[in-house]
Amino acid sequence: MKLPSLFVRPITNLHFKASKFRTLNLSSSFSLSDFSVSNEIHSILETINPMEHALEPLVPFISPDIVSSIIQDQPSPQLGFRFFIWAIQRKRLRSCESDKLVLDMLLRKDNAFDIYWQTLEEVRKCGVVIVPQVFRILISGYSKLGLDEKAVECFGKMKDFDCKPDVFTYNAILYAMSRKKVLLLALAVYNQMLKSNYEPNRATFSILVNGLCKSGKTEEALKMFEEMTLRGLEPNRWIYTIVISGLCRADRADDASRLLIKMKESGCSPDFVAYNALLNGFCQLGRIDEAFALLLSFQKDGFVLKLRGYSSFINALFKARRYKEAYEWYAKMFEENVKPDIVLYAIMLRGLSEAGKVEDAMKLLTEMTERGLVPDTHCYNAVIKGLCDIGLLDQARSLVLEISSHDCFPNSCTYTILICGMCRNGLVGEAQQIFNEMEKLGCLPSVVTFNALIDGLAKAGQLEEARLLFCKMEIGRNLSLFLRLSHGSTRVLDTSSLQKMVEQLVQSGMILKAYRILTQLTDSGNITDIFTHNILIHGFCKAGHTNSAQKLFNNLPRKGLSPDVITYGTLINGLQMAGREEDAFRIFDQMEKNGCKPSVAVYRSLMTWSSRRGKVSSAFGIWLNYLSRLPGRKVTVIKEIEKHFAEGEVEKAVQGLLEMDFKLNNFSLAPYTIWLIGLCQAGRVEEALKIFSLLEERKVIVSPPSCVKLIVGLCKEGNLDLAVDVFHYTLEKGFKLMPRVCNYLLKSLLRSKDKWMHAFDLLSKMNFQGYDLDAHLDKTTKSLLYRHRHRWEREIVAIG
Repeated sequence: MKLPSLFVRPITNLHFKASKFRTLNLSSSFSLSDFSVSNEIHSILETINPMEHALEPLVPFISPDIVSSIIQDQPSPQLGFRFFIWAIQRKRLRSCESDKLVLDMLLRKDNAFDIYWQTLEEVRKCGVVIVPQVFRILISGYSKLGLDEKAVECFGKMKDFDCKPDVFTYNAILYAMSRKKVLLLALAVYNQMLKSNYEPNRATFSILVNGLCKSGKTEEALKMFEEMTLRGLEPNRWIYTIVISGLCRADRADDASRLLIKMKESGCSPDFVAYNALLNGFCQLGRIDEAFALLLSFQKDGFVLKLRGYSSFINALFKARRYKEAYEWYAKMFEENVKPDIVLYAIMLRGLSEAGKVEDAMKLLTEMTERGLVPDTHCYNAVIKGLCDIGLLDQARSLVLEISSHDCFPNSCTYTILICGMCRNGLVGEAQQIFNEMEKLGCLPSVVTFNALIDGLAKAGQLEEARLLFCKMEIGRNLSLFLRLSHGSTRVLDTSSLQKMVEQLVQSGMILKAYRILTQLTDSGNITDIFTHNILIHGFCKAGHTNSAQKLFNNLPRKGLSPDVITYGTLINGLQMAGREEDAFRIFDQMEKNGCKPSVAVYRSLMTWSSRRGKVSSAFGIWLNYLSRLPGRKVTVIKEIEKHFAEGEVEKAVQGLLEMDFKLNNFSLAPYTIWLIGLCQAGRVEEALKIFSLLEERKVIVSPPSCVKLIVGLCKEGNLDLAVDVFHYTLEKGFKLMPRVCNYLLKSLLRSKDKWMHAFDLLSKMNFQGYDLDAHLDKTTKSLLYRHRHRWEREIVAIG
């Protein structure tokens, strides 16, 4: 191949002014001809405009190294950008080095982004083909500076330059969107990518799986993980680690453990991040001993426990109230020359404070400073909470003032802790003052802050104040956006309609508009969550305002919220309390149809209210319905038990249930207590007594409320001997019954013709048990005792 005529001249005869160029950064692979080509390119860049046509004859002699050298040595960013845009039209001239140099120029040079856009406009007018990599560099630059909206705008402008994104450009914008947590938009863009027949690569899935896991959307992340493998892409170590961490954050440590085994089997060795994530997952679930066992197996693979691992174990041990072991691990850490950081100190401070050892926590704060670590707001918050928990509110407020002396500032968590402390101590007015101070100081209340104050107001009976605060929270700081979305041509009232709107905007090329709507929704204030609604629904139910509670419940789907088991349970109990039994069971049926599995607490609530209304058979049926849904329960056995109860054979039915419960090691006293009390209230005391006897045979301690109901029921039936036997049982078990039932039994005995002497025997035993008889007995009982006292003394003398 012959060089063009301008390269035939000796290098010494080439005419260019050295002053125009920086000293060339030549690599060892740079030849003499490369040097000549570089000089000629610099000459063209400086003297010819537009440069593109003049550069074309040099294409066969340009290498990626030459491209990088020109960009690095070019003093004019505009000329450097323009040459880059021209060069990377050809795949063979592209390189990571030139990308890095241009990205560095964008980040470091003044007005570099404006110059880049100006250059793009000029290039477009010259008819130069613009490849996706040109925009990928821009998107990456904006993303690195945190200008995610600009990155989205850049992606949207590609069509104006007749440039279609490739998979790498899609990855760049997906990364920016995932980092900003606008996953609804990221998934819409991903779908658009698939419709455009672009094959996602491993990086695409890595970005989306990571974003979904960090946003708590674990199921969606697993589906994306599965889709990746179905497309023939094997997960790498990074992706496995992301999913393992996500599963652990979702309290699915067993699934994470299985995935780690699969990871090893696939030939992908876990690193310390994956091991730490799994250890932390088990620790967070309180399964510490299993975490210890895992640690031993990991250590066989060469894993060494470092600071993060120690932090996980110490945190878990504190939560499990295994304080001695927590301290031992803290000491062991120093023995292994692992230095604590501010995160570990925050864990220690929280653990000590929650254990009520606030003085020790304060000493640890001092220790931190002695070790050269300055406590941050999280450290102070842990101690402030400890002070609030033990009612030392003044000291807690003083510590808040101390935060600023260490160049820290109270955050929304600090104020939320104080608000909770005030509300818990009945100081709701002071809590409201703190809430108002927050906004004046520029510290915006979080969802948790709102929830704390709404809960405090509701519990104090200030429902109207709670409702107004709820409305303020719901409207947020962007009322116009809320009105525009909910009353526009495409009404957006829930997550489903929002997702549909975003997908339509992406398909129409209006990605920037979709991005702005989603970020405005995120920044428009504190969106009420299901926990907020649960607080208010509970407040309304407690005050007897079930219509208001039900209205709030019915509006949940319009807000994109799904009621959880607490929501259903609270409303069901509230409706039962208001005597609306039919509505309560309707909500229960709705709960199951909507895929929300009723908890044992919901079943117990329904049973309790049925029993209180004398519908013990119905209560029994509800519990059998619950048991039939549990694994390991034989339907035939449950049917047999149900048959016994229907035929009035309560003893056989309860006996069968007890046998099944103890066989499966899954006994719970609660249902038996509910039936026993229900039978007593229905006047079926004999059957209730049979349950009492069966439980006693199994060495099950019958609850005090059951004993009280039995005593009252037996007294009403005139069966005073058995009533006394049950009272003796409570004395043996160390129960102290309330004055009302004690007086009722004593009066029943004292008014009987032949059992009155038992009253004095009981009094003696009650006194021995530690009852304060003077305070416990009412005037009528004392009067009856006084009237029988001389008669009792005569009987004692006669017996003696």
